[in-house]
Amino acid sequence: MKKYVCSRCIALLVAFSALAATQSPKGATYITEEQVKAINASPGVDRQIVSVDIGKLNEAVGIIHRGPTGAPAAAAAGRGAAAAPAAAAQPCGEQATTPPAGGTPGGISHDHQTETYVIISGGGTLVTGGHIVNGRKSAPDSDVTKVLNGPSCSGIIAGNDVVKRMVKAGDIVIIPATVPHGWTDITDHVDYLSVRPDPDRVLPAGYVNPIIKK
Repeated sequence: MKKYVCSRCIALLVAFSALAATQSPKGATYITEEQVKAINASPGVDRQIVSVDIGKLNEAVGIIHRGPTGAPAAAAAGRGAAAAPAAAAQPCGEQATTPPAGGTPGGISHDHQTETYVIISGGGTLVTGGHIVNGRKSAPDSDVTKVLNGPSCSGIIAGNDVVKRMVKAGDIVIIPATVPHGWTDITDHVDYLSVRPDPDRVLPAGYVNPIIKK
């Protein structure tokens, strides 16, 4: 009887090990400098490069290019194009009849996704913390929701706990999920990689930017 139980245990362990092996990633993901530059030269602001299954979570990497603060918005083409008009979106964050004085427009927070920014060129003032005022939810079918960051809330960043820091090439910033963030005082441009762990798997693994997809 003991031999039978032991045999069954061994069989189960082998089965579980085989299942874990089939669910584990099979190799590394390589992204070349040339591929990053090619995607960064494409239309849009925020462009996802890849989204991969790394075992316990998915992880994505994006490349973002922002021009001078106050410059006309980038052409609505490619990943990271402008979202649908705010009137068509559902409200989120604090709703106020009068916008807060001194607030930073153009902020966003992500419901599930932490981001790590690696500044690769240029610089500007990164605004983090506080809360979103008069926000609008990202549309379910938008690139923000489906490709870039999952469900998000965009609006004005305000609050006594807002932090404004000048960042430059070589700096690294970790922004936890739900923390509002946005940019101001960009003199020329800022380009940065965004590493995006996705523990809730709100974005599908297997995405590869069409520019580098073979």
